[in-house]
Amino acid sequence: MDDKLRRDEQDIVDNEPDTGVAAEEASETADEPTPEEWRQKVDEALARADELYGRLARLQADFENYRRRTRKEKEELWKYASEQIIVALLPVLDNFERALAAGDNDPARVIEGVGMIYRQLQEVLTREGLKPIPARGEIFDPACHEAMLQQESGEHPDNTVLEELQKGYYLKDKVIRPAMVKVARNC
Repeated sequence: MDDKLRRDEQDIVDNEPDTGVAAEEASETADEPTPEEWRQKVDEALARADELYGRLARLQADFENYRRRTRKEKEELWKYASEQIIVALLPVLDNFERALAAGDNDPARVIEGVGMIYRQLQEVLTREGLKPIPARGEIFDPACHEAMLQQESGEHPDNTVLEELQKGYYLKDKVIRPAMVKVARNC
């Protein structure tokens, strides 16, 4: 059987048409670059690699400078973030000093002055986005109310805020301090 396979293989080889492989190999050697052309291509590739490496190094340096600059800007921002509110509160501080200086003369005027300072402080904080959280008579909301006490009540619906023990505040849309409240509980 091995002889038959060998004969079949030989027939296939003998009957294959000439593909011209030898001719192609000869033509490829004629199209191959010369050693001088290879050196030129290698030199061009090395020059391109050096150019790209230089661009990469500059880009990395630029990015590092950017990171350093933005980190410094963030530090400055955090350091002086409260400057605007402090400047707005300075007149309130001045009025407190005036009220304390006038305290010996007329206590009624001191009380009136403190009331004016309180309103001035509220105006500054409102301009900055501070708003009180509504509490009394509202339905208890755990997102903005903190239940401190529960009281049985037949006249109010369950989970109604009966009393505000300490005001809560929003700063713009964020709860910065929940209101401490007493909540109704039906038996």
